[in-house]
Amino acid sequence: MLTPAEVAEWLRVSEVTVKNKYRSWGLRPQKVGRLLRFRERDVVAYLDGRYG
Repeated sequence: MLTPAEVAEWLRVSEVTVKNKYRSWGLRPQKVGRLLRFRERDVVAYLDGRYG
């Protein structure tokens, strides 16, 4: 599970951008309490679909 900060680092955008845009990018978050987490395979699939 990746934090929004880790996803932002992978995508080379800010953490705020990830929090605002993950829905439009089609990334499904996993809620851990009140925190957002993203599955690594979902982020890799997004990158492959978009740039791969």
